[in-house]
Amino acid sequence: MLSTIHTIAINGLDASRVLIEINVTPFSQPRDALYVMVGLPDSAVKESKTRVRSAMENSGYNARGAADVAVNFAPADVKKEGSGYDLPLAVGLIHAFGQTKVAPEVLSRYMFLGELGLDGDLRPVRGVLPAAILARQLGYEALIVPEENAREAAVVNQLKVYGASKLRDVMQHLEGTQSLEPTEVDTRAEFYASQTDFPYDFSEVKGQPAVKRAFEVAAAGGHNLLLVGSPGCGKSMMAKRLPSILPPLTLAESLETTQIHSIAGKLERGATLISTRPFRSPHHTISDVALIGGGASMQPGEISLAHNGILFLDEFPHYTKNSLETMRQPLEDRIITISRARYNVTLPCSFMLVAAMNPCPCGYYNDPSHECTCTPAQVQRYLSRISGPLLDRIDLQVEVVPVPVKELTNAPEGEPSADIRARVVAARERQRERFANCPGVHCNAQMSARQLQELVQLDEAAQDALSMALDRLGLSARAYERVLKVARTIADLDGSNKVQRQHIAEAVSYRNLDRSTWGT
Repeated sequence: MLSTIHTIAINGLDASRVLIEINVTPFSQPRDALYVMVGLPDSAVKESKTRVRSAMENSGYNARGAADVAVNFAPADVKKEGSGYDLPLAVGLIHAFGQTKVAPEVLSRYMFLGELGLDGDLRPVRGVLPAAILARQLGYEALIVPEENAREAAVVNQLKVYGASKLRDVMQHLEGTQSLEPTEVDTRAEFYASQTDFPYDFSEVKGQPAVKRAFEVAAAGGHNLLLVGSPGCGKSMMAKRLPSILPPLTLAESLETTQIHSIAGKLERGATLISTRPFRSPHHTISDVALIGGGASMQPGEISLAHNGILFLDEFPHYTKNSLETMRQPLEDRIITISRARYNVTLPCSFMLVAAMNPCPCGYYNDPSHECTCTPAQVQRYLSRISGPLLDRIDLQVEVVPVPVKELTNAPEGEPSADIRARVVAARERQRERFANCPGVHCNAQMSARQLQELVQLDEAAQDALSMALDRLGLSARAYERVLKVARTIADLDGSNKVQRQHIAEAVSYRNLDRSTWGT
């Protein structure tokens, strides 16, 4: 008997339909039955034979008989990976062996996804959200997934999502003897209710007004930020509070971000949509593959997990040179294409890079209360671990000076994140109107050279100030565009249509590492 079950395969963020065709051929002569899988199944899929048979037997179905089993995964040229094929395989085998009266047209209305335990329990899998989106696009009536994945899939409207805990429950639902209840989620209510839940707030930061201003500018324009300062001056503390002043995610951004975390298996059990911008902070010992993505079985890297959010790299010079250099193109293009022998995948990675580093090997160069023991050559060698082309992609380079203990104890509470966020949101709204006719551009940091020339207007005093900065302060020519973008953001925060002299002056002050005298 032939049975056809519908499921999916994941390639990057894209899901494609997979038909599992199962043919059972009885034989009369005593011999061992054959169980053959074709259609590019990986090792996890091939191992499902043992899991599925045990799950069927422990659920009351006969998985062994005098019959050969041929399983074909179509299309045959798409790699089938992961344990999510267990449930559709089990349903197909039960139907092919004639142990259920479910009509083939009933099975064709469902898409199945889930891993099976040996006892028949359903266990959560990755990539359920892309599967739900595909199921709705292709017109399926319902999607059946493990109970712990049901809320994740239920954010997709116009699709029934059934969460099951056991294989037996799935079969009883298909047979109509005991129906599963569809999972319903009020996506908008849950999404907007949790958009202001932040563990850290800028009101807890005392002192450092200039650095907090730099964070506000970076958030308002989506600019990359580098913090240079001695140990304990508050670089990491302030970086962790940056999500609390960023604009809220839109529903479209949230859906795209959640899909990435879904295929990476990073969503919490029972989660729906990610409602706050991601904050990823990998250790400096991270491998190139873990940072960029890839591997034998394709996994999104940290730069993709930080999509629409923040990638925080502490101890910036201690990351391997190759890891840092591979980020140059993603920082510019905001996508990463991972090409391997077995796959070619393009993932989005539009993130804000926030990096922190000491100014020298001992950490106390320019520290007012500690003496630096490094020679100028050691300082320069330490700074040279960050290449010029990578540094060129960081708009704001800010020196952080420690706040004296006496000032910390007497300093009042800082401005709350909610007040800073209101100004950032207002500046982003001005940018949204400016880039209304520029597809793919949402903030000043994403402007191309042509858009910069057309949309950023300087008055005469501002132009003179910029020329003076380039000539007299030792700023490199590569800093020109970065200064203009940051100045445009500062003007947006001030509500000014034109970039003025004071905006240029403040933007230039954020290019510390471009000064020819810094570190000498």
